[in-house]
Amino acid sequence: MSDITISNNPGRERFEVLDAGKVIGKAWYKAYDGGRGPERIFYHTVVKEEYTGQGLAGRLAKVALDETVAAGLGIVPVCPFIKTYLTRHPEYQASTVAVTPAHLQFLDRAQAPGSRA
Repeated sequence: MSDITISNNPGRERFEVLDAGKVIGKAWYKAYDGGRGPERIFYHTVVKEEYTGQGLAGRLAKVALDETVAAGLGIVPVCPFIKTYLTRHPEYQASTVAVTPAHLQFLDRAQAPGSRA
């Protein structure tokens, strides 16, 4: 686990945990602007089973949220892991946006087969 890196892959709309260049974890997001300013909806986070228990999901969440805040984007926590992480890290509270039906409808449309949202 010595060559672990975490970075944003905007082309795939996800933050990735890499082990020597191999993707072993992901935090997917969608860019959203519902009129209150730009936001990033986090909707799913996963780390490969063989890497669990090493704190990688927490490191992934920290990098993803820090970069989101630094970019001036609101954090919309649909993902249960991100939602739980935020309850344990109140420093993100000022940048966290409550999930609304509009967010969920946007995600549904964006994830529909053939969607370009």
